[in-house]
Amino acid sequence: MFTRAELEGFRGASIPDLVGPGIRLLFVGINPGLWTAATGTPFAHPGNRFYPALFEAGILPRQPDFARGFDDADRAWFVAAGIGISNLVKRATARADELSPDELCEGAVRLADDVARWHPRVVAIVGITAYRIAFGRPKATTGRQPERLGDAELWVVPNPSGLNAHDTIASLARAYAEPARAAGLPDSARMDT
Repeated sequence: MFTRAELEGFRGASIPDLVGPGIRLLFVGINPGLWTAATGTPFAHPGNRFYPALFEAGILPRQPDFARGFDDADRAWFVAAGIGISNLVKRATARADELSPDELCEGAVRLADDVARWHPRVVAIVGITAYRIAFGRPKATTGRQPERLGDAELWVVPNPSGLNAHDTIASLARAYAEPARAAGLPDSARMDT
């Protein structure tokens, strides 16, 4: 466990994107939280429901021990499942509401360039409010979006943070399963563990 003071030392830090050749589904978080920055692992806070939802949806064959942080084997296993993770904004904060609208909009432009390089079939933005601001779509709703991001289908899914109390692991799993199916997962993610 980290102390609050230790976590504060990671404010403004960044983590590398979790991507590799052949990713089909790219999840895009808002920005790293302090626990994520401390562990170098996306969605790593112990209260985050991202990995439990991926497991419940059948997208991953096992739930990784994300709170301690991924090692190289975990990262390779995750990417080999056809899944990648990036963020709209690279700098870590305690809460996403610490980000400016300009940062989110700049992140959307950078993301378009990244998607052109990585070639995922589907991009799933994790968080409707950040999507609305970053992409200038104030009336957007969750689900598949009418526009594409480069060659990729574009989806918006609920944020798995524990701060998003109205969603459960089960409702997140249902929401994440839709873009996974569009990307050709989860059957292909059922790999040997």
